[in-house]
Amino acid sequence: MLFHRNKNHLPTPEEALPGRPEPAFTLAADRHTVLGNPLTGPYPEGLETADFGLGCFWGAERKFWQAPGVWTTLVGYQGGHTPNPSYYEVCSGMTGHTEAVRVLYDPAVTSYAALLKIFWESHDPTQGFRQGNDSGTQYRSAIYTHTPAQAAEAESSRTAYQSALTASGHPAPITTEILPSDTRPFYPAEPEHQQYLDKNPAGYCGIGGTGVELSDASDGGSCPTGIAPAKE
Repeated sequence: MLFHRNKNHLPTPEEALPGRPEPAFTLAADRHTVLGNPLTGPYPEGLETADFGLGCFWGAERKFWQAPGVWTTLVGYQGGHTPNPSYYEVCSGMTGHTEAVRVLYDPAVTSYAALLKIFWESHDPTQGFRQGNDSGTQYRSAIYTHTPAQAAEAESSRTAYQSALTASGHPAPITTEILPSDTRPFYPAEPEHQQYLDKNPAGYCGIGGTGVELSDASDGGSCPTGIAPAKE
């Protein structure tokens, strides 16, 4: 019965699956298969956290673990109502969660702005409850912020990227939701989904951008200072 629901309808808290008080699995001893660092905390002092939803989290995670200054990444479920959901439950469309990537990064090496640049350029943020061939609320575009500074920067970058899309002739408005992470908890996904494309190099990846890049103010663009032009 789970998959008979319209997966393009966000459930209300009353409609959502009840979930469970504790996860059905643990990642406590797991290490990142590419970066070698622990997936879960406690993390070293000085790291900062960023949460993004940009379609299927297998491909989305790879975009971030390849970035300089990223200490670890892990995939999970965020933005919905069901505590400690399973992948099967999220796929049903009855949790309200989107597939998300949590990024732990060193702000002395990289910046939140640099991560936002990866986020905007790695998917199409105008597609609503889908990303490419993947359809459903679990594929919606989202940023879940951890500080007021992140929230302001995320909002500014959304405005800037919308301007870039409009200037390029892209007809649709951005649908990305930006919400504080303390109102939208992150629930890690099952171990088999962590670094999936490292474990399965030929695995499916539905991530693809619009081809529109962000440029910084120094080259006449409208994006916030600190978001650099995309490199070839």
